[in-house]
Amino acid sequence: MHLSIVLVAPARAENIGAAARAMKTMGFSDLRIVDSRAHLEPAARWVAHGSGDILDNISTYATLADALHDVSFTVATTARSRAKFHYYATPAELVPMLEEKSRWLNNAALVFGREDSGLTNDELALADVLTGAPMAADYPSLNLGQAVMVYCYQLASLMQIPQPPVVETDENPLAALRTRVTSLLSQLGVADDKKMADWLQQRLGRLQQRDTAMLHRLLHDIEKKLAE
Repeated sequence: MHLSIVLVAPARAENIGAAARAMKTMGFSDLRIVDSRAHLEPAARWVAHGSGDILDNISTYATLADALHDVSFTVATTARSRAKFHYYATPAELVPMLEEKSRWLNNAALVFGREDSGLTNDELALADVLTGAPMAADYPSLNLGQAVMVYCYQLASLMQIPQPPVVETDENPLAALRTRVTSLLSQLGVADDKKMADWLQQRLGRLQQRDTAMLHRLLHDIEKKLAE
């Protein structure tokens, strides 16, 4: 599985340089930046120190949705207090999760938010799974460069696992499942139940390949029955 690191609106060039250095050290190379030109400042290259190739190959986008245009599975980092979502994976829990996803999905992204305010709820809604690094209560935050290093270190083991070829399909089965669930809730007249809708959408990202396939079959049967 190809893993992209996405930084949303980073304000400090030094943080981008630190992120690039962390990525290079741990074997990652695809850095994407949303709504920022701070990586063009000299300080980014000073801090990157030997990771200039990461900076040279940065892809830039206007919105997070644009940056995720070719991504099959998205993990977003956030502090628990900032999100309406309730289900989190620790950095360690992401390893087996992404290892399993790599057998049936091609591209994943790990998204980091703004230094001062993180990701908006609309941006978090684009993620399949949320993650937060456990920290001491009296010092509850990492700066952007540190956060990227923590996750790249934890996920570096994925780079050592030989990946079987993934069969290319026209449709992402996980994204298609989300669409079918949303459509079914609308057909049943319960789309306004935000608590249930949010719960369903949050849980879908944790499904494995067999679970996803079986749920597609169940929804197919339900849709067929409703059409009678």
